[in-house]
Amino acid sequence: MKTILAASATLIALSLPALAEGDVDKGEKDFKKCKACHMIASDSETIVKGGKTGPNLYGVIGRTIGSAEDFKYSDGLAAKGEEGLVWDEDELAAFITDPSGYLGSRSKMSFKLRKGAEDVAAYLATFSE
Repeated sequence: MKTILAASATLIALSLPALAEGDVDKGEKDFKKCKACHMIASDSETIVKGGKTGPNLYGVIGRTIGSAEDFKYSDGLAAKGEEGLVWDEDELAAFITDPSGYLGSRSKMSFKLRKGAEDVAAYLATFSE
């Protein structure tokens, strides 16, 4: 019986998505580098007033990649979305660290956040359902 329970627990743990181990407070500070191009705004409030060069990042975690309304994505990001990929903290952190490397092609986002990407992803997750 113990073996069955242990095996079941292991299978459940392995089936859960891995989440980035980011620090939300550090991510909030690091997001200041992102707000030149991105905002965080719900339908009812603006949380971080930022630029409109990039898409609104409210609700980005859990959103299909390349699917924010009224934004023209690069071919690489659009292709990821067409594959059905969804942003989670790990995917977003990988993209933020090296956008073109993540896509395997040129990205519109030229900024690379070499340190703290997992923190920014954790911060953005607080604005997602």
